[in-house]
Amino acid sequence: MNDVAEITQTQSAAAPTDVFAEEERREGYFELVWQRFKKSKAAIVGGLMVLALAVLAAMADFFTPVDPSVLDMKASFTPPSRIHFIDADGHFHLRPFVYNLTIELDPKTYQPIWTEDTSQRYEIKFFVKSWEYKLFGIIPTRLHLFGVDEGGTIYLLGTDKMGRDLWGRSCLAGRVSLTMGLFATFISISVGSVLGVVSGYYGGWIDTLLQRFVEFMNSFPQLPLWMALTAVIPKTWGSGTIFMMMAVIFALLSWTVLAREVRGKAMAFRETDFILAAKEMGASDLRIIFVHLYPNCLSHVIVVLTLMIPQIILAEAFLSFLGLGIQEPLVSWGFLMKNAQNLQTLGVHPWIMSPVVFIIIAVLGFNFLGDGLRDAADPYSII
Repeated sequence: MNDVAEITQTQSAAAPTDVFAEEERREGYFELVWQRFKKSKAAIVGGLMVLALAVLAAMADFFTPVDPSVLDMKASFTPPSRIHFIDADGHFHLRPFVYNLTIELDPKTYQPIWTEDTSQRYEIKFFVKSWEYKLFGIIPTRLHLFGVDEGGTIYLLGTDKMGRDLWGRSCLAGRVSLTMGLFATFISISVGSVLGVVSGYYGGWIDTLLQRFVEFMNSFPQLPLWMALTAVIPKTWGSGTIFMMMAVIFALLSWTVLAREVRGKAMAFRETDFILAAKEMGASDLRIIFVHLYPNCLSHVIVVLTLMIPQIILAEAFLSFLGLGIQEPLVSWGFLMKNAQNLQTLGVHPWIMSPVVFIIIAVLGFNFLGDGLRDAADPYSII
């Protein structure tokens, strides 16, 4: 009887553990990663920041009340519009409104002085019809998220020296900057991860040859080499060709670190039971590499991808700021920063620095997202 009681107690004590283990086995790897990722508030915020920039870039025309491609020299260096709820007479209005700006020259310094014309207020309305564009490049429409009545203007971030709306141009610039970062990173990830897995799996002379090549590529200083390569790109090439060449140049030296890291993970996995079992069952090297080894390194690759994108965005912004990167008719965040090269212009018109806010949000967003994915990539570790 005592033996039976001990067995019953042992089974009852083990039952909850078995049930928990069974429930854990039912959850897939990505479900565990998602549950862990949701616990990181910084990662969620970073993902929302990146998503917001992506939506602004994809639907830039919809979020822009003024055509950013139209030149208006009369509106050159117009400061950002002030949004009011209280008019000049002190009356409160539920609907926000703006005033048109008039310019005068200071008789002593000859600096422009912008003043609001309070004789006419223009209410900000939502889902208004204005200039025509094609949504996603396909659907012709005149609908915009916000705007003012005819006769009024609203510039959220002011205008540049050509009188073009900086808010609209910053949204459009996100298409080039984000796409450049994604495209160059995918090239770098594809090359670095594959070479890293191959090097770690085979070892021997193949590993030695590939690692010496990685060290040779690492011996070049990245920034000077990027500047030299982008400087020799002919300006007569089409904008699409220049975009592709810049993406390849950025990816040229960005894959080496990932190749080293993936190599280490592949070397750790190649001696595990499931790899040895696959060899014993007659699986080819290509199958072992791309079906067994590479998927087990994929979580690390995704994390590196999210952390590498902001590096490419910063590199492109720096080169474009120096005039070595993106050129008209394409526009990027770095290209918009060229207007801030002149300190005198920057001192008089500080709003031309506003595109830097988009760069900061993009870099912080991707870094927060990458940190969250890095912590969530190992869901079995202690939180």
